[in-house]
Amino acid sequence: MKHSDFYIGREFLGSAGFRWRCTDVGTRTILAIHLDRNDPEWYQGPPYIATEVVFDEQEMERCHLTNEEALSAAVREHKTDAHPGYPADAVGRMMEARHAHRYPHEGVLRFDRRRSDGEILHPYAGRKEGSVWMVDLYLPFQNTYDAMPEHDFIALPRASAQDIRWRADQTRRP
Repeated sequence: MKHSDFYIGREFLGSAGFRWRCTDVGTRTILAIHLDRNDPEWYQGPPYIATEVVFDEQEMERCHLTNEEALSAAVREHKTDAHPGYPADAVGRMMEARHAHRYPHEGVLRFDRRRSDGEILHPYAGRKEGSVWMVDLYLPFQNTYDAMPEHDFIALPRASAQDIRWRADQTRRP
């Protein structure tokens, strides 16, 4: 969905398939409440008992009005996405590390980054080494792990779909 598709009261499906209701439309974001209760009292407002969640431009793009739209988008993405995905053992390791330390800068973990050599870096956890915050990284095209200082990581450009396609093409070359 696009920002212009949202208005107060509009119900939609979020990226995980849960139902939401738009409660406010900002300049670049919307607010919405998760429709996960049977009791309509939770949804009276504003102010709401239910927590309002911010959806930014990227999150809005992953929203849909119907299950059919969501399914079609998932099939289309599966056919066109060049990302290699995450093996089960890597997911297990990443989740374990993420829960092992309290990392206060969750936003840093939202976006993959591209290193200057084109390698895609997926952040999955943060930890403190002395006075420096380190970001733990998974390199999906190499199926390896790395880490770098938080400051260096956030200075890298966000990985785009084109970056991921380029990296996938490099992997396929003989």
